[in-house]
Amino acid sequence: MSIWGKIIGGTAGLALGGPIGAIIGVSVGAAVDAGLGAVTPETDETRHVTFTIGLIALSAKMAKADGQVTREEVEAFKQVFRVPPEEMPNVGRVFDMARRHTAGFDAYAKQMADLMRGNRTVLADVLDALFFIAKADGVVHPNELNYIRVVAKIFGYSPDEIEGLVARHVGLDQESPYAILGVEPIIDDASLKKKYRALVRENHPDRLIAEGVPSDLIAVATRRAAEINAAYDKIVEQRGGKQG
Repeated sequence: MSIWGKIIGGTAGLALGGPIGAIIGVSVGAAVDAGLGAVTPETDETRHVTFTIGLIALSAKMAKADGQVTREEVEAFKQVFRVPPEEMPNVGRVFDMARRHTAGFDAYAKQMADLMRGNRTVLADVLDALFFIAKADGVVHPNELNYIRVVAKIFGYSPDEIEGLVARHVGLDQESPYAILGVEPIIDDASLKKKYRALVRENHPDRLIAEGVPSDLIAVATRRAAEINAAYDKIVEQRGGKQG
């Protein structure tokens, strides 16, 4: 049985607590207390289910932020999750339940932050996924932007880090290779190479898979890794040098 079948079938739902567990419980018609505190799943399977439902919930609540869900956003959502076509009705059921559920998005963000405590790379990928969906229709609504800012704060990002993230995705210089790498144009070659290598290590899909990062985010990590490599190559070309 796929993870989606397990979620809808209720085989993992009641093992979870907090607002994420409540969504699964409501989806399968079980009585789950939405006020339960977040708990740490005891197995990799329930951990995976918790993370996946949490990411769906955050995506659903963001879709509600600007008052409408566009076809482009739905397609972006499908790209992030890589859901088999036959399971889309089940995912849609959870998505709609999360969108209508009484728990606020901050509750889901806090539970995911607790679940992934100490794994900043995964939380960064979650934020990238939210931006990817928000930008899919060609415009990021101010409410969506504020939403992501609050989620990033809950994830432990500082104000400067949050604004750097926003600049990378929707800033005037978002296409700048320096903005993509999160560095200033005045950076020297040695520091640039050091930053680049650190980013490659942090975002390499194979490393994330080895660390148990849910497969739902591997596509996001792969896209981010490609952006990092392309940005670095462009800077090296602009500087007329070759840095291995």
